[in-house]
Amino acid sequence: MEKAQLEQEVQRQLSILRRGTAEIVSEDGLAAKIRRSLVSGKALRVKLGADPSAPDLHLGHAVVLDKLRQFQDLGHQVVFIIGDYTARIGDPSGRSKTRPPLSGEQIDANAKTYFEQVYRILDPQKTEVRYNGEWLSRLTFEEIIRLASRFTIQQILERDDFSKRYHGQVPIFFHEFFYPLMQAYDSVAVQADVELGGTDQKFNFLLARELQEQVGQVAQVAFMMPILPGLDGVHKMSKSLGNYVGIAESAVDMYGKCMSIPDGLMEPYFTLLTGIPEPEVEGIMAGVADGSVHPMVAKKRLAFLVTERFHGTEGAAAAQANFENVFSKRASTASADIVYEDVTLPAEFAGSPEVAIIDLLFSLGVVRSKSEARRLIQQGGIEIEGQRVADIGFQVSLDHSPVHMRVGKKRFLAVNVCH
Repeated sequence: MEKAQLEQEVQRQLSILRRGTAEIVSEDGLAAKIRRSLVSGKALRVKLGADPSAPDLHLGHAVVLDKLRQFQDLGHQVVFIIGDYTARIGDPSGRSKTRPPLSGEQIDANAKTYFEQVYRILDPQKTEVRYNGEWLSRLTFEEIIRLASRFTIQQILERDDFSKRYHGQVPIFFHEFFYPLMQAYDSVAVQADVELGGTDQKFNFLLARELQEQVGQVAQVAFMMPILPGLDGVHKMSKSLGNYVGIAESAVDMYGKCMSIPDGLMEPYFTLLTGIPEPEVEGIMAGVADGSVHPMVAKKRLAFLVTERFHGTEGAAAAQANFENVFSKRASTASADIVYEDVTLPAEFAGSPEVAIIDLLFSLGVVRSKSEARRLIQQGGIEIEGQRVADIGFQVSLDHSPVHMRVGKKRFLAVNVCH
């Protein structure tokens, strides 16, 4: 390959891999590694470590897996490490307390479920699967002590979660200090060129770079993806918080949940979860901002594209039709006592950007009193765009029409907003 062609290919790969990333340490290092790979014909070894503590993957996980797939499509080797050994400690990243260890049976069961979902995104033929018990279980106590001697307690306490717990006088157990060391050793064991993960893994990645250099390896590139906000638009997507979209969920549920996201999440969701070119994403969001593209239209496209990835075009089309039937067309249903209503936003709220959920329920006449509205919300009986309302002070956005609501178990409203 001629020099000009080589540099052109390096830049092409960098352009693809940059999309959606939060930080690369360092991009020059990545370019150098890609360049060496092209010259030598040897694929980069791109590492992702996963502790199978929770077997259900969601769209937040898909952000990192998608980037791994891009590396695969560019001809590089993905090394997927199941942390069967580190799961016995539990990754304390972002945690305010010690995580309980998993049993061997739990780890095996979770790992099996994990890969059934991972291979919805990754190419199994281009994925090298390793368990870190292969090397960690063989370390002698003397070797572990020598590994620990390469770093100071002050370095480990620089990690944000450890620092907060230390200064907050929250217990940190000694064994937790070994987690970042073990993850760093994984990179040495598989001779990783690149390691992928979320921004919450930065400390671990940089520690691995330092350890690799200490043992004579070329430091890996730390490739960090942004943390995907959950459906609430506040916290990171998490099963425990209930604000997630599982990649193994039904097409109907996946589409409906995507339709429930706040408008402010559309841009990161388009960028991180679809293959739409960035200029096109910018155009969609500019249209939403200036009113030439209705937020509901943009959100339907987003929901369709995300659902199509995991359920195909037919599945996505069926899910979209179901959504429109249930919320927009008052479709017939097997349950005759379910009520669908098209209503108009009360005139008192006309022109307002948002309205308090309690005031809206009372003005629509669907509750007899504001006290009843509060009780319904506290009991989980109110949903807006498929998302349960938990806060009695919730403000309903009126920037799209209709606004879809569920009141109780069997009453569905399409509130038409006149702009």
